[in-house]
Amino acid sequence: MPRIARTMPSSARPSVRKLFSRALAFLTLGSLLAAQPAVAQTVLRDAETEALIHDATAPLVRAAGLDERNVQILTINDPSINAFTAGGQIVWILSGLIGEADNVNQVQGVIAHELGHIEGGHVLRSTEGIKEATAIQLVTMLLGAAAIAAGGGEAGMGIMAAGQQAAIGKFLAFSREQEASADAAAARYMATAKISCKGFLDFFKKLQNMEYRLYLNVDDYGHDHPVSAERIATLKQTCESDPAWSTKTDPALEARFQRVKAKLIGFVGEPKRTLQLYPVSDQSIPAHYARAFAYHKGAYPEQAVAEVDALLKAQPDDPYFLELKGQVLLESGKPQEAIPALREAVARSNNQPLIATLLGHAMIATEDDKYLNEAEQVLRTAVIRDTENPFAWYVLGTVYARKGDTARAALASAEQYQLSGQNGQALRFAQTALAGIPAGSSDYLRAQDIAMTSRASMEKGKKR
Repeated sequence: MPRIARTMPSSARPSVRKLFSRALAFLTLGSLLAAQPAVAQTVLRDAETEALIHDATAPLVRAAGLDERNVQILTINDPSINAFTAGGQIVWILSGLIGEADNVNQVQGVIAHELGHIEGGHVLRSTEGIKEATAIQLVTMLLGAAAIAAGGGEAGMGIMAAGQQAAIGKFLAFSREQEASADAAAARYMATAKISCKGFLDFFKKLQNMEYRLYLNVDDYGHDHPVSAERIATLKQTCESDPAWSTKTDPALEARFQRVKAKLIGFVGEPKRTLQLYPVSDQSIPAHYARAFAYHKGAYPEQAVAEVDALLKAQPDDPYFLELKGQVLLESGKPQEAIPALREAVARSNNQPLIATLLGHAMIATEDDKYLNEAEQVLRTAVIRDTENPFAWYVLGTVYARKGDTARAALASAEQYQLSGQNGQALRFAQTALAGIPAGSSDYLRAQDIAMTSRASMEKGKKR
């Protein structure tokens, strides 16, 4: 079941006009543009969604010449229809994009495009576009200042305004070149992976229809991306001539996508809207899935369990349906009843760490100490297999605290706070752990690492 793992900073792409105006404002003050401001975003972690995205995009990652172990594709809880890269080899997908996509092939096309930005190093190269445009702005600022000093106030201001407009246009043109390059790269990756790029074109057509329907300004000058019609025209010939154009998506992969789309809509959307999209008359697997989330979100646990039971009747061994039943029961105040379903979900998912963390949480929620040893084993395995889950460390810390092991409880808290970017708290708890854990042990060395890196991050922050 999707859950918000943490709030973390990411450079969510603002409009280029706003970004460049901000850069010019910094330069006017004699400062240097260091980086885009970080925006807090909530990351959705869900075992089923992550497995689907990995399987759907692994051939594209390989086609881009990238290592699957280094590329991350993460989902953000945001209704916007967007995806972006912001440095490193991370693709961020907004939940609204998955909800709006008709099929998995459309999502594959969007991700292939973002992989094109990664391969092309476009995030790093964006500074080149800013540099060229800034040069135009600085020259016109000097000319305008000279005109003002000579008594031509209106003329000077006009020169400055024209310079800023020209500078913005220069940067937008640079950005559009990058977008076109990423489009071409996406088509190449999909051809290499033998995946049709029909969905890629279809998604652009969907965006184009939205532009017309919502009366959006489609003037090319004001867009940091080429408008949809232009992108469709450019890609149409390339995609339609590719032998993979008529290749059908694997039906099993498409069925998995429709499930994930339904669960995300149910999880992030308003229950009333979800029930409109998936009415009771719809007895499909995705519809039962979406309604289960809607009822659970609306605090109707009996109806939610009934929908999950309908899913398990159709597919009794499905680990994600078992996970959902366990979480509904757990969050409805029935942790003891949740444990059997979650145990089976963990076993049938090959000890998937997100599901294992939920099992550990249910065991602790019973407040029965007979589960402490099993919960510790389950959670230690989970944090080894998934190093990016602060909630797993929180639950493991609770286990240690209940067992009276305050030093390792402190270490777990240090891990949790470091993952959440709270370096001061991470340092404090790491120091507490060092005072109680035997010197030279693996846990002691880990506490030392956290203390050192947290202190370094804090010092770096002070210098900034």
